[in-house]
Amino acid sequence: MNHPLLTMRNLKVELGGTPVLRGLCGEIIAHQVTAILGLNGSGKTTLLRAILREIPYRGEIVFHCGHDHSQPNPQFVGYVPQKLRIESSMPLTVRDLLGLALQSRPIFLGFRKNLAAQMSAMLREVGADESLLEKPMEKISGGEQQRVLLALALQPSPELLLLDEPAAGIDFKDQETFYDVICRVNRERGTTIVLVSHDVSMVPKVAHHVLCVKDGLVHCQGTPQEVMTPETLRQIFGKDQSLFPHEH
Repeated sequence: MNHPLLTMRNLKVELGGTPVLRGLCGEIIAHQVTAILGLNGSGKTTLLRAILREIPYRGEIVFHCGHDHSQPNPQFVGYVPQKLRIESSMPLTVRDLLGLALQSRPIFLGFRKNLAAQMSAMLREVGADESLLEKPMEKISGGEQQRVLLALALQPSPELLLLDEPAAGIDFKDQETFYDVICRVNRERGTTIVLVSHDVSMVPKVAHHVLCVKDGLVHCQGTPQEVMTPETLRQIFGKDQSLFPHEH
């Protein structure tokens, strides 16, 4: 039987005095991929930031972690933002970025033994080539950058992985393979994944559970088959939104 990894009750957030979340209630189901759908400005990213404790909120975010679901917080939460902004004047390679995250000593003192093998394995797991290690972060493509960030977010193995528009700015062909990696991580590791998006076309293929957010509230939630009806999509995205079936 499916159980929630976290429960949100009457969640309210104001940013700059403007209400963004207005009493949101919902659940993230353990060991499943949950897609959060909604227009830009509906509160999707704000919800992730509240879960990460990056911003103050009112209401409750309750975790049900551990085998007995009694631990108050997950051991580790991974996070992939929409985009990592790096100054062009900073000569930071992929190897440098991974090294900064994986070891405590300064990278100018060199990398610890066996770290190179760990970095290569991290990139292989997310379908990235090891040759990326020598490339500057600001020179790699959007798809390559998102794979590097995903590799980082999976270290150490998170109980909860939050992805904020992870395929934004990625070519369509790369989007398909990126979502395949996410599905494999969920299937093989059992990681609970929350995927924020306004792209309805990927949801039936990727997600087990859907939260539709509108005006800072959960408009509906359930399986893709239950909630992604033409009528619901019109209510969330407007009258011109269409729904196309996927074979998967």
